[in-house]
Amino acid sequence: MSSIVPLIFIGVAVLFIIGIKFLSSPKTARLGNLIAAAGMAVALFALHKQNGDPVWSLSWNFNYTLIALGIIIGLALGAFGAYSVKMTSMPQMVALFNGLGGGAAALVASLEFFRGSQSFLGITPFIAGSMLFATLIGSLSFSGSIIAYLKLEGKFEKPHTFPGQNILNGLILLVILGLCGWLTYQASSNNAVTAFIVMFSLALFFGIAMVMPIGGADMPVVISLLNSFTGLAVAADGFAINNLAMVVAGTLVGSSGTLLTLLMCKAMNRPVTNVLFGAFGSSGGGAAASNGVVGSVKPIQADEAALLLAYAQRVVVVPGYGMAVAQAQHQVRELSDELGKRGVEVQFAIHPVAGRMPGHMNVLLAEANVPYDQLIEMEQINPSMDRVDVCLVIGANDVVNPAAREEKTSPIYGMPIIEADRCKSTIVMKRSMAAGFAGIENHLFYKDNTRMLFGDAKASLNTLVAAVKAN
Repeated sequence: MSSIVPLIFIGVAVLFIIGIKFLSSPKTARLGNLIAAAGMAVALFALHKQNGDPVWSLSWNFNYTLIALGIIIGLALGAFGAYSVKMTSMPQMVALFNGLGGGAAALVASLEFFRGSQSFLGITPFIAGSMLFATLIGSLSFSGSIIAYLKLEGKFEKPHTFPGQNILNGLILLVILGLCGWLTYQASSNNAVTAFIVMFSLALFFGIAMVMPIGGADMPVVISLLNSFTGLAVAADGFAINNLAMVVAGTLVGSSGTLLTLLMCKAMNRPVTNVLFGAFGSSGGGAAASNGVVGSVKPIQADEAALLLAYAQRVVVVPGYGMAVAQAQHQVRELSDELGKRGVEVQFAIHPVAGRMPGHMNVLLAEANVPYDQLIEMEQINPSMDRVDVCLVIGANDVVNPAAREEKTSPIYGMPIIEADRCKSTIVMKRSMAAGFAGIENHLFYKDNTRMLFGDAKASLNTLVAAVKAN
């Protein structure tokens, strides 16, 4: 290998790290993407300087025409998807793109395994293990992400379970691991190709079987976990084809995705195992609708709500998935601007698992050009919620449910919530009294300081904006 290539890859790794660091803030996220993309471009063009084939490989030939064609097609499809997708469908696009990344990693590992197994030099157990790991994790991520995409599209949002499902999935996983273990040391045997195809097929099926029992509202955690799987598959590919840039990029994605998964589970006060195997939300329909609920629902009209908002000093908006479904983020921004003109301090309280992907509410509000300094994380805003004049909850449910503090038998007990019930007045915008994903009644709706503004969020916000302007 040329002595300069390792130095180039170190520089590429630095670009990847800086890119991920910049992704932590909406203000610098676009620049972070560009920096990471530049790092990948440098890594790609540096590969042609890499001399010396891997010991298991018959040849290392670059077809620059195919590489250029792949880049052009990928850029065209990516640009088309980015410009045509609605912001409310961003979680679906993230799931789909992540699945494609996992599938690509699995295909790279599969092709290298087939080529290496037919080489007269064979494959070392370490390299074979890397290829098998990448194939397993990448194919699982591909099929699981496709199911996540379909769930986010509403095709089958509720969990799909049957008796003994976890046992069956466990047996399938044992068979997959057994085949991987055998292939690691028997990659050149006559039956290796057949065993590999069986393993690959079972891994695809296992990805489907793993995600199907998980409810649609848990998709943020699932997408983050599958994203970490894709990263690990890419890192394993890097070991298999001796590419340091892939090892670094995959490790960064895998570790950051794993940390994000754990942080979101902490935000819900639920272990990862409960998300993956608990079929949370399968009861649906509000089986625990009456438990612990005290008080009555008090509706409010839009003109009354507008008066409360217009003459408040501090307003906190809590966006949720209902805002995304109604595509009402622009109306929220317009209302915020009108209140700001009247001297009202407006802030947005962001729960870490609100919506259908990590940062879903941040993305929607950024698309509506809501200033980033108005977006406040849950931990920062909760201590001052008792000093809020009006809290406007738009389409959020379980993330503002006081049952998480008040009812020990509740499935969300202990989950950190945005404490909207502590505000002087709370206005909840909902289409109906339907329960949230947890299938329980929201205690917030029955509080003395809560009023319910029923109707489509976009239409209600348009009415509120007009009424505020008239006051």
